[in-house]
Formats: sequence, C-alpha cells, structure tokens
Amino acid sequence: MVRRTKEEAFETRESILDAAEQCFHAKGVSRTSLSDIAQAAGVTRGAIYWHFHDKADLLDALFQRIQMPLEELSQKSQDASASDPLERFSKLLITVLQRLEADPSARRINEILLLKCDYIEEPCGQQSHLQRMSQHHDDNLRNTLQLAIASGELPPDLDLELALFCAHGFIYGVLHQWLMHPARLSLVERAHEVAATLLDMLRNSPHLRKTQSDSQSAQ
Repeated sequence: MVRRTKEEAFETRESILDAAEQCFHAKGVSRTSLSDIAQAAGVTRGAIYWHFHDKADLLDALFQRIQMPLEELSQKSQDASASDPLERFSKLLITVLQRLEADPSARRINEILLLKCDYIEEPCGQQSHLQRMSQHHDDNLRNTLQLAIASGELPPDLDLELALFCAHGFIYGVLHQWLMHPARLSLVERAHEVAATLLDMLRNSPHLRKTQSDSQSAQ
C-alpha cells in the first residue's frame, strides 16, 4: 500500500509538471494560474501545493526535468580527473543543441524559459529564477574553462571572465535564435559545427587573451 501511494504521488507530480509545461507554453508564465494547471492536470490546487510551493518551484522542476538526461555528460565535463575537458564540454553542448530540435518537451521548456517568462511583472520571480539558472551555467562553464586551461586545451593567458561572458552569450544566442527561427538551421544536422565554432573562438581569438598589463597585475 505504501509503495502504491508513493507511485501515485509520483504520477500526480509528473501529471502536474506535464500540465504546467503545456499551460506555461500556451499562455506564458505570468498569465497561467495554479488553477489553470490544476484543471489541466485534473487535480486540486491543494494537490499542487502538496508537491510545489508556487510557480517558481514549478519552473525549477521543469528545468531539472530537461537537465536530468544530461546529468552524466555534465558531470563528465566537470570531472577534474578526466582528460580533454573541453572536448567533453563540446559533446555536452552538441547533445543539448540536437535535443532542442529533436525533443518536443525540451523545446517547449526552453521556449518557456527563454521566450515566455516576463521580466517586468514577477508574480513568481521569473527573472530571479532565470538569473539563478544563468549563474548555475556560468559556474559550470567557468570550471570547464579552468580545467581546459590546466590541461592545455586552452591558452594559459586566456581572459577567463571575458571568455566566459562571450561563451555564455554565444550559447544563449544560438538557443534563442533557433527558437525564434527554427527553419533557418537544423541543429540536429549542424550542432557539431556550431560547437566547433565556439571552441575555435575560445582557442584562437587573440581578443580573448589577457593583455600584458593584465598578466602583470595578476602576478
């Protein structure tokens, strides 16, 4: 009986997330109420509050849902004991890009996070949520770049903060542009080239190198 209750609770949670994904995608986050989600899921508002605090909590859960299949690749890209951190990061990025086009749920959730969260009205703190998500990605990417410098995959005089800023902007720009204009490019077919372009920039751009004065001040 206890096991069945746990299974039922899991199924209810998943149905609520499915409904939230559909409602947020159809109406946007601010215009979707918990009552809308409860009705779509066929549950009460109380059932939603049993599993989630508010809409921000639902957004976090949706974000975690699309992250879970990538967790193993993400951990490998952060593993200091493994070789070729930059190449492992490239594999992760290629998987993310290809999945964006191939997986309808991943596409919907990215559209919710990048296109359908409001920054002016914050009934569930969407902007704060996106800032936390961005910071999480920044922390992981910074660690990857540091490991790549230590392993010799990136130049030792790489301006880490500038490289991080540009790489983050490149990735989010690609995601945003594809979601806005998906017919322009097949990410399934060309994700390898997109990832290689980013790696070329990090490895070869002279503008991402520290100046002599920067190097001296760092010493």
